Amino acid sequence: MSNEQQCSSSATCGRSSCEGCPSAAGAQQPQDFTAKLHEMSSVKKVIAIVSGKGGVGKSLVTGLMATAMQRRGHRCGVLDADITGPSMSKNLGVKGKAQASEIGILPQTAPCGVEVISANMFLPNESDPVVWRGPLIAGMVKQFWSDVIWTDVDYMFVDMPPGTGDVPLTVFQSLPVDGIIVVTSPQELVSMIVAKAVKMAKMMNIPILGLIENYAYFRCPDNGKDYEIFGPSHLQETADAYSLKVLARLPIDPAIAAAGDAGRLHEIRLPEIDACCEYVEGAFKN
Repeated sequence: MSNEQQCSSSATCGRSSCEGCPSAAGAQQPQDFTAKLHEMSSVKKVIAIVSGKGGVGKSLVTGLMATAMQRRGHRCGVLDADITGPSMSKNLGVKGKAQASEIGILPQTAPCGVEVISANMFLPNESDPVVWRGPLIAGMVKQFWSDVIWTDVDYMFVDMPPGTGDVPLTVFQSLPVDGIIVVTSPQELVSMIVAKAVKMAKMMNIPILGLIENYAYFRCPDNGKDYEIFGPSHLQETADAYSLKVLARLPIDPAIAAAGDAGRLHEIRLPEIDACCEYVEGAFKN
């Protein structure tokens, strides 16, 4: 598009060219959507957990990564950006409400030591729905970054809603995201799901740390064999197509679901998640 087309006054200003015109110069300036971190906060690295569709276990992976990193000696925080479907408070055993003052908002601390902020902390009842339009939801996500006082957080994990709509766009434009982890499931449509998330990340110039496949297999307790309940995995071929790393393949395990429902996700220890944490540490070492 030419400068003349971008400038709304070009038809009436009498200029034959927009060169040197202040209006045209202003039209070319990209808008800055960056949200400023609270002056009393400290956050070193921000990692967003994303997917192209719902129901693949983003919140589970977010909780497992945050608690595993906490065990490894890092101070961690979880920003629950899934405003209409918040689950991190329950998964991590946080029962209290966020405390607000004229200084800012204090997140709740889970029993495992992870700081958490979630929309449920502001509702009279955790079962109350958040019936808001996109701009309000996006605004709340920015407040979770700007108004909340995060205490010396080494790794901030952002639990994203599915898809590529208002909230993912807000997070990518407003927060200093250092990298994303894409969560998938074994179904064949995974290639399309990953493609959407990968293309959005590239559009926003955000590094992709790798892929995690959830519901990859079920290990039978009777015979010790692994069964691919949702069919053969297509993860590696998808990763190869986009030159991405497969970070982990997580099992279907009723004990993991039960721990999340009981607010004791921090009790789950998976070698695959520990390996992911080690990789993330290495990726940010320099």
